[in-house]
Amino acid sequence: MEQLVIRDAEVADGSGEPSYRADVVVDGGRIVSIVKEAAAAGCQRPRAARELDAEGLVLAPGFIDMHAHSDLALLRDPDHSAKVAQGVTLEVLGQDGLSYAPVDDRTREEVRRAITGWNGYGDDLDLDWRSVGEYLDRLDHGFDGQGIAVNAAYLIPQGTVRALAVGWEDRPARPAELDRMRELVAEGLRQGAVGLSSGLTYTPGMYAGDAELTELCRVVASYGGYYCPHHRSYGAGALEAYAEMVALTREAGCPLHLAHATMNFGVNEGRAPELLALLDEALDAGADISLDTYPYTPGSTTLAALLPSWASAGGPGRVLERLADPGTAARIRHDLEVTGADGCHGVPVEWDTIEISGTADPALGAYVGRTVRESAEARGEEPWTTARRLLVEDRLGTTILQHVGHEENVRAIMRHRAHTGGSDGILQGAKPHPRAYGTFPRYLGHYVRETGVLGLEECVARLTGRPAARLRLPDRGLVREGHRADLVLFDPATVAAGSTFAEPRRLPEGIPYVLVDGRFAIEEGRRTDVLAGRSVRRTPM
Repeated sequence: MEQLVIRDAEVADGSGEPSYRADVVVDGGRIVSIVKEAAAAGCQRPRAARELDAEGLVLAPGFIDMHAHSDLALLRDPDHSAKVAQGVTLEVLGQDGLSYAPVDDRTREEVRRAITGWNGYGDDLDLDWRSVGEYLDRLDHGFDGQGIAVNAAYLIPQGTVRALAVGWEDRPARPAELDRMRELVAEGLRQGAVGLSSGLTYTPGMYAGDAELTELCRVVASYGGYYCPHHRSYGAGALEAYAEMVALTREAGCPLHLAHATMNFGVNEGRAPELLALLDEALDAGADISLDTYPYTPGSTTLAALLPSWASAGGPGRVLERLADPGTAARIRHDLEVTGADGCHGVPVEWDTIEISGTADPALGAYVGRTVRESAEARGEEPWTTARRLLVEDRLGTTILQHVGHEENVRAIMRHRAHTGGSDGILQGAKPHPRAYGTFPRYLGHYVRETGVLGLEECVARLTGRPAARLRLPDRGLVREGHRADLVLFDPATVAAGSTFAEPRRLPEGIPYVLVDGRFAIEEGRRTDVLAGRSVRRTPM
């Protein structure tokens, strides 16, 4: 690996402090020297085998995606330009309480079916690992031992742990089952996971009560990890759900990171200040809280996620059985359209806000890009009939966009002192949410340059230094001598998300260089064949 000098860069170092002009020397995968104002001072400038003129570019630490769904994509796609081209050099996987470790043969198949909409079924991969450590080892090996496109940290998924110890039933864990869950969480943390995630509107994680979650969070805290819940509601009852997570983690003495911290649906329009007041009160009282958001208003999940929890008990097979039974399907419809299912955050579903973004079965592609209501009208039937048919025929693999957000809430939350960036990017489907390809350049282009919601240095800190601090990574997230050379160079005048809702897989503009471990993953705007990413494991206390 040859030594590199990045010359005359404007360095936004990830701390939030004012940027400065400098020459930065990279060698052996690390930053070995930073010479500030080198040209102006007239000092002896550093030399190297390779020199990169960064005039007009901002040099920042590589971006950390605090909420990623690339659990299989990193093993399937060596290119992975969806994230590399954005300047992402580290993704946090294992989100929303469902992922692929720890598992046994039974739960591996159940989880694959449950989150096909997020990651594909995975039948193109050999899912030969079982433990968290074995999954991280597989990431390290990557493609023929070369590694993966970007670095990856892992959260132990609480729903997967519950499936392994309890099953998919809606009931409290028995004492022996709780003991097993504690040990599974401890084992995963010992093997390198950075914390625990939950999906409390997804089965089976939603069946855990607060006492059970508190006990697991005590284990997480004892290993220096953090808890990252997708909490019980982002719609009706959202504030109560946030308060529940704050109280639970304070009781457990566990750091809290709130996943995709939004205030969605009509019931929450203009209510972000209430959430922020709740968080400020807890922070001022000594709580350790952070959060992430994506810079868009619509959300994205699976169509099956909207179903009421009782209809999802027992796992994917039981869901399909209930949908096939006319009487049970009528109950599901009533909960969705009248009562407001807990899977839909307690708000009656509005079918004209539910856009199909992808189907597991390509034969169902005609639904993609249309709302459920539009497809129903084209077929001359009621929206529930269309939705039910799609759920059954696509074997629960359908992904959706949910157009229920509010711009004023998005902006207010991203200004908060606890804020970091996360894409929540689902890469599956013919027409995924553009956040999967555009989150980080959209922050820098739209919310820094175009609207001024955030200052440049402050925005960079929210995408780099603050996430690294939450992950307890002592040598990442800042441009500092001795730190890992995970770096991005972008043009502040042109950086922008190329992805749109119409063309969600367009790559960003204005990000000509990305380095992972000191090697160019993006060079002159093009993806190289470098695979320098590895698993990033929890730093022992």
